[in-house]
Amino acid sequence: MSRQDLEDEVEGSEEARVRLPQLRLDELLDELQARLDAARGTRDRVHSLLEAVLSVGRELDLEQALHSIVEAAAVLVDAEYAALGVIGPDGKRLSAFHTVGVTEEQIARIGPFPEGHGILGELIRNPEPLRLPKLSEHPASYGFPPNHPPMNTFLGVPIRVREQVFGNLYLTEKRGGAQFDEEDASVTSTLAVAAGVAIDNARLYEESRQRERWLRANAEITHSLMSGGDLTKALVLIAERARDITGSALAAVAMPMEGAGSLGVEIAVGMDADHHRGLVLPLDRTLMGLAFAGAAPVSSQDVGHDDRVSQEPPRFQGLGPAVAVPIGTGDGGVRGVLLLARETGGTIFSTEETDTLQGFAAQAAIALELAERRRDAEEIAVLQDRDRIARDLHDLAIQRLFATGMTLQSAGRLIEHTEASERVLRAVDDLDETIKIIRSTIFGLRARADGAGTGLRARAVRVAGEAAPVLGFAPSLRMDGLLDTDVPREIADHAVAVLAEALTNVARHARADRAEVSLSTDGRELVLTVRDDGVGIPPEGRRSGLANMAERAAELGGSLEWDSPAGGGTTLVWRVPVKAP
Repeated sequence: MSRQDLEDEVEGSEEARVRLPQLRLDELLDELQARLDAARGTRDRVHSLLEAVLSVGRELDLEQALHSIVEAAAVLVDAEYAALGVIGPDGKRLSAFHTVGVTEEQIARIGPFPEGHGILGELIRNPEPLRLPKLSEHPASYGFPPNHPPMNTFLGVPIRVREQVFGNLYLTEKRGGAQFDEEDASVTSTLAVAAGVAIDNARLYEESRQRERWLRANAEITHSLMSGGDLTKALVLIAERARDITGSALAAVAMPMEGAGSLGVEIAVGMDADHHRGLVLPLDRTLMGLAFAGAAPVSSQDVGHDDRVSQEPPRFQGLGPAVAVPIGTGDGGVRGVLLLARETGGTIFSTEETDTLQGFAAQAAIALELAERRRDAEEIAVLQDRDRIARDLHDLAIQRLFATGMTLQSAGRLIEHTEASERVLRAVDDLDETIKIIRSTIFGLRARADGAGTGLRARAVRVAGEAAPVLGFAPSLRMDGLLDTDVPREIADHAVAVLAEALTNVARHARADRAEVSLSTDGRELVLTVRDDGVGIPPEGRRSGLANMAERAAELGGSLEWDSPAGGGTTLVWRVPVKAP
């Protein structure tokens, strides 16, 4: 080997030794850069997680807090679709669903929100984080409804509130076609812990607001009653405040009918209130009747399709969850029933809500009791004053008038003038007549009329009840107005007779499956309406019953009208004035 070749070999070896450390340094620098990028990504994700936790924790409104949780989860794991399903009171299905990534138009095309079947139900049954590369390959996969967007990758994480599973976070379709990894599950689980705290705080805040609203409502009702307000206005307050606070579509208050063993719906506010107001309800086959008879709340998940509730007359269309709460306690103190119903698809009344309602109704019953005691005390004071007046009239006025009459009668014998003597005798007769009037007044002041069960309302209920065995069904009865106050006894007697005859005619001739009775007064006239779905009145049929009803109406200055269309059924309207025009 020449000297030149030796020198070239030495130089090549030195260059190789220089390139080898350089390559290792580049690899180390690349690895360092990758770790720096990973650390920066972790930092950014932790920062995003902290921002999400702070954002969720700031919300005190529960609905807004739930929506914020869904939005934060979707951003954290870069999911196209996210949802939060709230588990219902039964612990088996979802009662509410909050979504992100699906438009309102898409939701409308898809249909009702899921109740917890398939994968969603799997997470309810086993509340542990669940990652799936492809939804359809899981054994519990239930499939998607029509118009549902395609979804493959899935991440589900439970949300716990005080060791109880409140609901689940569902995340699908990680952007970029990637799979959800362990880090995604860890970040989402961390968010779920913060979400549980936020939900608990929001629920506590909402409960405190609800308690405050109930307290204000009770104070308002008590003030109205104790300041001498009308009972009807107080019942309206009870219904309106309970409906507003619970978010119900309908609220109704029924009170027991005097001596009739049934309830009369005095107040109804909200959805289709006119279909309920004035109804007379039996103590069975109605939520209000069952609550009154059992002195305990009675609830229904769907009052429109509840076997315990008679659907005649139709009055629950569009209504779903309902609860009836007694106003008072079971030791003989149930004063009425409060019914609340939400629209179809609404949340059912929870045990906590029912307990709160029962407390509200109990407080309202106390206010009604106090107001009644106050009225009783005022009535006793009036009666005592009447007794005093009667005693004074008897002991003072009558005795003086009697003495004056005796004096005049004695003086009349001494008067020789004929005309003067006659005038004195007439004055004595006038005094006798005055004494009779005063005595009649005294009897009236001291009278204690026992009218239990003799009012028009109670008598109408009895007539309808007595007709039920003959009809084969119980006719529905609706009453409105001051029937026992504004309708004189004579007119009430005629009305009861007409009602009995009308129901008898329905039973004998109509072959009906349903009959509706309405009795109402506005203080000027009384209107009795009897409607059935029978065969109608044939043109050649006997009309002696109708003639009797018409004669009764004519005797009182009223009228009788009836309509029997070709399609069947009959509507009879008997109306008479109760007050002279």
